[in-house]
Amino acid sequence: MSAMPLGIRPINDFAFKKTFGTPENRAALISLLNAILRPASPIVDVTLENPFNLQDFEDDKLSVLDVKAVDDAGAIYDIEMQLAIFPGLVERIVFYGCELYAGQLKAGDDYAGLHPVYSICLLGGILWPDATRVHHAFRLADAASGRVLGGTLEIHTLELGRYTLREADLPASDMLDRWLYWLLHAQEYEPAALLELLPQPAIRQATETLTRISQKSEDKTMYDAREKAIRDRQWQLNAARREGEQEGEIRGEIKGKIELIRTLQGILGVPLSEEDDLRGMTLQQLESLTSSLQEKLRSRPS
Repeated sequence: MSAMPLGIRPINDFAFKKTFGTPENRAALISLLNAILRPASPIVDVTLENPFNLQDFEDDKLSVLDVKAVDDAGAIYDIEMQLAIFPGLVERIVFYGCELYAGQLKAGDDYAGLHPVYSICLLGGILWPDATRVHHAFRLADAASGRVLGGTLEIHTLELGRYTLREADLPASDMLDRWLYWLLHAQEYEPAALLELLPQPAIRQATETLTRISQKSEDKTMYDAREKAIRDRQWQLNAARREGEQEGEIRGEIKGKIELIRTLQGILGVPLSEEDDLRGMTLQQLESLTSSLQEKLRSRPS
């Protein structure tokens, strides 16, 4: 019997948090952080501040699906998977990055004791349609001189919806490409084939975690529940977007009817209706009034 694909998407919030938010998997998290941030001095160890807890998912209390870690020097790393693209997302990303930075300071603390914060958001779609890069790194910088306020706040976004590298084109040495490919395509491979394709120890650790999720009934049940929640959330966003588009179309149609009605009234030489009065009418009423005025115009002697 042929082996089955893993079928576990790493970008599912349950799978992502269990893979990168488990203390035993620190090597996977450190590798991913180094691949994204490319620090001058590689990160060698971190302590998880909010480790994976199955109870959080079971009770549906987990409102922040991020992985937060601190290194020996006190630098803070926060990485989250955000599948939905919605209005205000950029502002939300900036807000939480600033909140992490400011949240270090307690009453009586010295500002000099603040540590750098690296806020990373992996996005399931495309945030900036006019962009070409997958990875954006934002730092506090002076536009004129280029001077950077280093050691403070960095915000990184990675648009997975823009990543198109194929298996045959995977570079052997670029860990970011390998991690992004794994995040997007791990579910399509059976475990042995995935381990052969991406044999790096850190990615191997992550692959073995996905394999355990697929085999452990408790984890698989929770994974399936989160997949359903993701689909439902996307359906809600799509429905709201369609409703907004329809409302916009109706508003545009109403505006056009009002302009046409006032134009016809002007041609007929009758008093113009007040715009506020016309806005209070339904589209059907406006259409009826428009038809009446057009009929009067057609019936008017030449």
